[in-house]
Amino acid sequence: MTMSSPYFTQSRSVTTRSGSGQRSGSTPAASLRSKLTGRQMDVNAAPSVAVKVEVEEVKVSEQKEPFTAPSLSADCHKLLQPSTVQPKAEPEASSQYPSRRRRRQVQLEYEKEDVASGVKREEWEPPDWKKQLDFIRNMRSGRSAPVDNLGAEKCYDAEAPAHVRRFQVLVSLMLSSQTKDQVTAAAMQKLRAHGCTVENVLNTDDKKLGELIYPVGFWRSKVRYLKQTSAMLQEEFGGDIPNTVEGLVRLAGVGPKMAHLAMDIAWNQVSGIGVDTHVHRISNRLGWLKKPTKNPEDTRKALEDWLPRELWSEINWLLVGFGQQVCLPVSPLCSVCLNQYSCPSAHKSSPAKKPKTGSPHSPGPRIKTEPGQDGAVETLNKKIVSATRRRRQTNKNQT
Repeated sequence: MTMSSPYFTQSRSVTTRSGSGQRSGSTPAASLRSKLTGRQMDVNAAPSVAVKVEVEEVKVSEQKEPFTAPSLSADCHKLLQPSTVQPKAEPEASSQYPSRRRRRQVQLEYEKEDVASGVKREEWEPPDWKKQLDFIRNMRSGRSAPVDNLGAEKCYDAEAPAHVRRFQVLVSLMLSSQTKDQVTAAAMQKLRAHGCTVENVLNTDDKKLGELIYPVGFWRSKVRYLKQTSAMLQEEFGGDIPNTVEGLVRLAGVGPKMAHLAMDIAWNQVSGIGVDTHVHRISNRLGWLKKPTKNPEDTRKALEDWLPRELWSEINWLLVGFGQQVCLPVSPLCSVCLNQYSCPSAHKSSPAKKPKTGSPHSPGPRIKTEPGQDGAVETLNKKIVSATRRRRQTNKNQT
């Protein structure tokens, strides 16, 4: 094998090295020169060995970083040129070992991350809820339900000082628990004539205060709640009501529903949904909850989980009035409801029993229409009257 590199040109005359260091047929002088030449070759060959080791190291290191040629002589460059190793292409990512970028892009559409807790939760909303809400708006466009004219928004003195107005809103909400709006409005009218302020409530004895608010539901307990709440407002809040939900629920007789409504009406701040029996009942009937709930507080949490925040203030008076006129607690008027084809609870039979005097079976006030309004509301009025007449005739036949 003949080496063409200049590092091996001087060793061409030496093909083998015997034990005597002498080639056959050579003179002693020639043998001496051969030994000297061999030693000189060993000395000159040392750099070549070092260069070869360096080349091998470069081959190993090229797997990790690009190759940079060392500063060697021209002859060394000639030696290294054939040994240059091209960087090996990385294999394509297989399905067994997906890349990190690809994993980050995989995200389920029905999940979203809760910023506060950092826990992913499912994004859920009921089917057809927007269409159902539009129908309820249409049926409530007349604003003729008792809550529209006798609710907490109508029970305070608009000309009183701001802190007195806020206190009267809170008192009307406290009296409205388990009480019809008509009875609450009458009690508030008597309280305002007497002087519905923190100071007057504290200076009024329990007997007189009971006479003023009677016959609201649980009036004896509410007398005690009014006295305790007024005392706390005077001592801790300077006669005004708290401007936070946490502060409001500390008051005697005030729950989450009243607190959120008070924040909305008195302070004009939307802190949550006010859920009463009407909102609780209708939300379960329409299927607006992921799972059926057993109490209004669970309904409030379930609604706030998916309902857009800009609808929180509107949903209370919409559903309350809708429950007072159409979606009644017993024997709802499904035949005149615009949601009868999308409501999962529509046309379910109610227990047949004779209606009592003053029960929700009696026809409520008709929904009034305004000029230029859609005729669906007028049709609804006719259907309500017709359904009421049929129910009365059926009751007469049964008796």
